Amino acid sequence: MVPHLVTALTGPINELEQRILDSMPPIERWFRLEWMEHTPLFYTSVDVRNAGFKLAPVSNNLFPGGWNNLTPAMLPLAVQAAMAAIEKICPEARNLLIIPQNQAHSMAYWQNLAQLRSIFRMAGLNVCMGSISPDIKQSTTMELPGGESITLEPVVRSQYRLGAKHFDPCTILLNHDLQTGVPGILEDLHEQYLLPPLHAASSVRLKSTYLRCYEEVVKRFGKLIGVDAWLMNPLWDTLPLVNVDIATDQDRLRDAVDAMLTKVRKRYKEYGIKEKAFVVLKADNHDRSFRAMAVRDAKELGPVWERLRAAQKAAFGEPLTLVLQEGVHTHERVNDAVAEPVVYLMDRYVVGGFYRVLTAQDQEGPVVDPHANFVPLAFADSTQLPQPGMAPGASAPNRFYMYGVVARLAMLAAAYELEATDPQAEHYE
Repeated sequence: MVPHLVTALTGPINELEQRILDSMPPIERWFRLEWMEHTPLFYTSVDVRNAGFKLAPVSNNLFPGGWNNLTPAMLPLAVQAAMAAIEKICPEARNLLIIPQNQAHSMAYWQNLAQLRSIFRMAGLNVCMGSISPDIKQSTTMELPGGESITLEPVVRSQYRLGAKHFDPCTILLNHDLQTGVPGILEDLHEQYLLPPLHAASSVRLKSTYLRCYEEVVKRFGKLIGVDAWLMNPLWDTLPLVNVDIATDQDRLRDAVDAMLTKVRKRYKEYGIKEKAFVVLKADNHDRSFRAMAVRDAKELGPVWERLRAAQKAAFGEPLTLVLQEGVHTHERVNDAVAEPVVYLMDRYVVGGFYRVLTAQDQEGPVVDPHANFVPLAFADSTQLPQPGMAPGASAPNRFYMYGVVARLAMLAAAYELEATDPQAEHYE
């Protein structure tokens, strides 16, 4: 089933779905040519929002957890994609070291690691979990439901290689976003493949760089299939160096929010959309001390100042650069709860996905819910091929294919971003 869209304004999305299905051969050829020029990420997950009149990625995780939420039917796709990815990177690979997050984890995270281990074992690799946490000084085993277990080994560093006791990997896979910075133990690994590369770390990426790359990608894609790129791309802007304690900076933020709302309302009017426009404020860097906030009126920034002040204090008083992004409603529902599609990719392939079903979230706010549930729904049918003869909105595989196209656009934009920010690459004006 495709979840019911609780809106009468499903026309543009159905038209987009139809156009994507009709354009499948040129779309797939376009992606093939892009991947000849650009290196796909090893893996990623993309959160997609479906507003009924607009479909856009709202988050792109380059160190995805949640692999345990993929259904068994999806695992063969993931294994085949892992084989293809490893074959391109290191065909003779035998050993893979996975580096998990440092901090204490939920049981779901350990199950995520177990699923990754299973995928890569079936792809023909020996897998070891190597922790860079200073708290892991000896082998540490966590028991999982169903009789499985995960053992973390303390990593061992030589001059140019990283491994574990009695385990020397060809490739190192980070399932750690390096939010607090890049530790020295991961630097200068000249004899091994480190995936994703260190300049993909959350501590060094800027959202504005990614958004510029996505804008470039989606404009070209929109021209390819003859649709308005705005249907897949939220409007956005940056506001540099905002000091919450300076009145003129407060005025700058109010003006910027008002200007963005005006642009969005103009677009809504153009398409006959009756929804209420809103803007999402984010820190340009990936600092978690300022969580994304939805703003519906430039005059209602009271809570924003409190959050900004706390984030600025955490940054030792330094002004913050903000991203203002058009908010994307989400009208997909599961039992009256907000449902957001999450698409998983490995190499250049869509391997599965699920719906994040939010228990305490309105349709406009940023998707943050520690009690979210994960439901396969239509994605359980993701192993079926698209069905072009079906009416738009009526076929789960067709809807999933459309989500997969948007997710691949997001991954392609991230590939552009990593090329543009690669410290080893030569960049030309």
